[in-house]
Amino acid sequence: MASEAPIAHDPQWSVVHLREITTKIGSGATPKGGADAYLPARTNYALVRSQNVFDGRFDPDGLAFITDEQAAELHGVVLQPADILLNITGDGVTFGRACIVPTEILPACVNQHVSIVRVDPRRADAGYVLAFLTHPDVKPYIESFNAGGSRRAITKGHIESFRVPLPPLPVQRKIASILGALDDKIELNRRMSQTFESMARALFKSWFVDFDPVRAKSEGRDSGLASPVADLFPSSFEDLELGEIPAGWYATTIGSIADVVDCSHAKKPERRENGRPLLQLGNIRQDGVLDMSDPYLVGDSDYHAWTARIEASPGDCVVTNVGRVGAVAQVPSDVRAALGRNMTAVRCRRGKPWPTYLVEALRSDSMRDEIVRKTDAGTILDALNVRSIPRLRVAEPSTPVLFRFETVARPLRAKLESIERESRGLHGLRDAMLPSLLAGDRIGQIGWLRGER
Repeated sequence: MASEAPIAHDPQWSVVHLREITTKIGSGATPKGGADAYLPARTNYALVRSQNVFDGRFDPDGLAFITDEQAAELHGVVLQPADILLNITGDGVTFGRACIVPTEILPACVNQHVSIVRVDPRRADAGYVLAFLTHPDVKPYIESFNAGGSRRAITKGHIESFRVPLPPLPVQRKIASILGALDDKIELNRRMSQTFESMARALFKSWFVDFDPVRAKSEGRDSGLASPVADLFPSSFEDLELGEIPAGWYATTIGSIADVVDCSHAKKPERRENGRPLLQLGNIRQDGVLDMSDPYLVGDSDYHAWTARIEASPGDCVVTNVGRVGAVAQVPSDVRAALGRNMTAVRCRRGKPWPTYLVEALRSDSMRDEIVRKTDAGTILDALNVRSIPRLRVAEPSTPVLFRFETVARPLRAKLESIERESRGLHGLRDAMLPSLLAGDRIGQIGWLRGER
C-alpha cells in the first residue's frame, strides 16, 4: 500500500499503487516495416498511436490499420472495452495524455508509445481512475517519473507505482458519473465548435480558393447564391502570378493587408500562479482557436517587456515558427496576451477590417502550400523564417466580397469562441471538483461521498 497520493483525500480512504487495482499495464510495438506496413484502409484491426490519445477524448484521425498477422504479433496488447490509454512518451503536449478506448474502434492494438491500463472492475472504476490520471494536479506527478529527458518517457514500473486514493467502489462510480457528465458536455461543445469551424473554412474555400461563384457565372450556371451576393462576384478569370484568379481581384501578399510583428527573443520569464498570459506554442489549437485553458502567467514587469513590440489582441492571428510550423490561431474577443517565443503576430492593417478572412487565409491549404514554398528546399522544415511571412502570397478579393464574407463568417467564429469560453469554464469546474469530491467531509458533509446510504 502506498503512503500518499498527489491529491488530498478523505483520510478514511486508502491509497494504493496502480498495480494493485489493475489486471494489466503494458505498451505495444510498431509492426515490422513501420508506417509503410500499415494498410490503406481497415480490414479488421486498428493500431492506436499517441496522436489518437487526448485527455478524456480519443481522436480517430490518423488511426492506423494493420493485418491480422501483424495484430497476432501484438496479441499481448489487444485492447478491451474500458481500457485506459496512456501516452508514455512524447513532448510537453502529448506526453501523459489519457483516455478510455471507445468500443467502436475495436478490435485494436497499441504501439510502443501508448500503454494499456486495464482496471480491475472488482476494485476500481475505470472512469474514476481516468479522472485521477488526467487531473492537472496529477500531471506534474506523472512528469516527475520522466526518464526520457527533453523527450519525456515513463516505464511500466513507473506506472505501476503511481499512488491513487481509493474510495469505496460505489463512491468511485458516483465521482466518475459526476465528472463524466461534465466531460460529455465538453465533448458536445467540441463537436459544435468543429461544425462552426468547418462551415467557415468551407465558405472560405468555396469563395476564395475554388472560386465557385465566379466559376459558375463564367460557365453560365446558377451559383446557388442569392442575387445580391452573386452580383458581387465577377464572371471571368485572369492569369496573374498566383495563377488563375477572378477578374478585378489582386495577387497580393500577407504583408500588404496585415502588419507582421516578430516576438521578443529575450529569456523566457518565470511562470507565476497569478499574472498576465504569455502565449506558448501549445496554446495554438488545430481549429484556429487560441486554447487558454492552461495559460502561462507572468508578472506585470515581464508582461510589459514582452508586449513592447505588440500585445496580441482580439482579431490578431498568431503563427508558429517552429514545431507545427505555420499553425495559426486567432485571439478571441476576451483575451489580450504577450507573444511568446517562436511566434509571429499578424494584425489586419488599418482600413482592412477582415479578421475572419485573414485567419482563414492563413489556415487554408493554399497557404500551407505557400509556407512549403517559403521554407528551405521546398519542404516544411523545423522553422519558418519570420521575414518570409509578409511575402506569403494571397488573392485579395474586392472589398464588397470581403465585407459580405465577414458578415456571414464572423458570427461562426464568434460562436466558436463563445463555446470555447464555456468549455474553459467547464474544464475549470471539473478540475476543481475532483479534489473537493476526494476531500469527502470538506464539501458539506455529503454522506454518499463517504459511502453512506
